[in-house]
Formats: sequence, structure tokens, C-alpha cells
Amino acid sequence: MPSATPDLISPRSPRVSAARRLAKRNFRGKERLFLAEGPQAVREAAASGSTLVELFVTVEAAERYADIVGEARDAGARVHLAAEQVIEDISTTVTPQGLVGVCRFLDTPFEEILAARPRLVAVLAHVRDPGNAGTVLRCADAAGAEAVVLTDASVDLYNPKAVRASVGSLFHLPVAVGVPVERAVAGLKEAGVRILAADGAGPHDLDEELDKGTMGGPTAWVFGNEAWGLPEETRALADAVVRVPIHGKAESLNLATAAAVCLYASARAQRASGGCRSVTES
Repeated sequence: MPSATPDLISPRSPRVSAARRLAKRNFRGKERLFLAEGPQAVREAAASGSTLVELFVTVEAAERYADIVGEARDAGARVHLAAEQVIEDISTTVTPQGLVGVCRFLDTPFEEILAARPRLVAVLAHVRDPGNAGTVLRCADAAGAEAVVLTDASVDLYNPKAVRASVGSLFHLPVAVGVPVERAVAGLKEAGVRILAADGAGPHDLDEELDKGTMGGPTAWVFGNEAWGLPEETRALADAVVRVPIHGKAESLNLATAAAVCLYASARAQRASGGCRSVTES
């Protein structure tokens, strides 16, 4: 940044007003834009190509994260220096970190995900909590999943809490949104993917499935609502309903923790000898 402080964008600027409105779902859907806050999310948005449209940044943050501001400019984003009050008005967090990006929607058509023949997929069916949705997306990314599918009964992918909870993973892997669960399951089955429904009351034990060697092929895990799990009609669509075993005295696992266990179990099985990602393959 230059030594002399450039003019700050006015709080009354139409650009500031437009960014502020993106905190509401109807405006996000109309404009097909969403907010990404903080250095990690903005960095990943800038690195993902043409996703980042604008960046609002305080002078202090521009100096602290000069590399991120440079990456945003290199990605073609318009960079606006802003007073802290402007950032606070745009941000949806209690303690903003001085950077707020405006990004284009980046969801992927479900047909493209199927055409890529994915080997590990997370399907979020009836997941309503944005923090859980973002965290499961992060877990899927960490476990090496090729895609995430949010059904039409699930939370908005671009909810600011979901974006924050994904910690940048939203920009890493294909995500399809608004897919009816029946269509998601049918399409994945046609693509040769085995469907496993995660349910604490499932008749099949995850440890037993691993011991039997049935987890090495292409797999999609279906995760249900935080409070009531998966409805019977959704469970019936799966090839197997699998529970994570509770070896201690805990009543249950929360959604994100159970998702991490299931996805990593599949990832390890797929990388083991004989799996579709065998370490012995050249």
C-alpha cells in the first residue's frame, strides 16, 4: 500500500449499501453474490479464480494482509479501502477482522458432479444449521471428498455462518445445492456410488463395515437433521444405514463430529490395499 492514506470509500456509497444487503438470503439469491469475511476466506476466494468481485479492507488490515490484498487485485477484484465503521456495517460477525469480500456464487450443477464419477461425496439432507453445514463441508474437504451435495431441504450454502464455518473449504471442492434427496441418491447410484445413511440407530456398525472390507468403493454418506436425524423414507433410499459406535458413555455424537468420523473411515478404506484409491496403484 502507498505511504499516503488513499481516500476511504464513503459509508453512503452504493457499493457499500449493496454489500450490506448480501447479509439477507433473498438479496444473495437475486444478485448471486455472497460475503466472505476474514483473511482465510478472502485468500481462498482470491485463489479460486474469478470468484472474488470486490474487497472492502481497512487501512490497518491492508497493511497487515498486504499479500492478500495483492492477490485480490491480481484476481481482478476491486479493492476499496474502508473505515472500520464501514466494515462493521457490512460484516455479520461481532469482531470483524478488517476484510470483507464480495464473491460470485460458485455452486456446481449436480450433473457435472455425476459426470466426474466422484468416489467420496457428502450429502446434507435436511441439515438446517449453517454452522453445521459449513463444518461438514470443511470435514469433507479435509477427508478428500470430491463433492458435497445440499438437498433442497437444507440450509443456504451462502449463509454467512456457513461460509465462516467452512474456513475456506467452500472454495475448494464442487458443491451442488437445491437437489431433491431422491434425485441425489438416484443419480449417485447410477454413477456407481454406494449410498450409506449415517444414523445413530442404524442396524450396521461402522467398525464392522470396515472389518468386512465393504468401504473401499465409491461412497456417498447421507447426513440428516441435527435434531431428528434422517426420516424413514430417506433411510430407505440408502444401500445401508450405518451407526458410529459409541464405546464410552456419551449419548451421541453431534452432526459434524459424526460426519468427520464417517468420511475419514471411507477415505482410509479407499486408500487401503484393494480400495479404489489403493496406495499400491501406480
